[in-house]
Amino acid sequence: MRILVSVRDPREARLAAAAGVDFIDLKEPSQGALGGLEPARIRSIVALLADAGARTSATIGDLPVVAADHVLARIEAVAASGVDLVKVGVPGRGGAAAMRLLDRLEASRHALVPVLLADHGLDPEFVDAVVSRRFAGVMADTERKGAGSLLDLLPADELAHFLQAARRAGRMVGLAGALRCDQISRLQALAPDFAGFRSAVCRGSRSAALDPSRLAGLVDAVRQPVVGAVV
Repeated sequence: MRILVSVRDPREARLAAAAGVDFIDLKEPSQGALGGLEPARIRSIVALLADAGARTSATIGDLPVVAADHVLARIEAVAASGVDLVKVGVPGRGGAAAMRLLDRLEASRHALVPVLLADHGLDPEFVDAVVSRRFAGVMADTERKGAGSLLDLLPADELAHFLQAARRAGRMVGLAGALRCDQISRLQALAPDFAGFRSAVCRGSRSAALDPSRLAGLVDAVRQPVVGAVV
């Protein structure tokens, strides 16, 4: 299981790179679950990380699926900043507008990762529709970070279907959403390709500064061999 850590500025990006995380995700936590940074800032952080060895991703912001033209314009702006992956939020329960947006996203020439916001669950048919399309990867996340972690909120059968469907389709799959260090053994047992963290490595709320000691502790805990882990 690889590690994704979300950062908002060059200082945090340097800390994440020095800690050896696998994915450095660029976002503004104070602006929502997928709060976006300005493309100029994304570009400067990507340039800073050119020799870091980590893959980079960035969110486009918390945009409604009905604003498809705006979503696509933001994708173009973020992708032009040089990140490896562009993350786009969609409701986990799907719906007609979400399906229409998926069709337009699939036609994009960029490496996209739909992020299914799972606060109200994940509809299995919608999950199947997402993973059947040739996206670079897929994630499950939460929108309301104060409501608990993804593993607390999402029914076990829906989480299992999400992971299994992504694997069957050959999609890289990640989990995020107020994940805690005390859930690492369970995450490793679930075996996503990567797990995303922000709250767990901050001093206080997820909008606070990244804490180097918490970040180092997270990386050490994930890198430890798993012994007798259970789901």
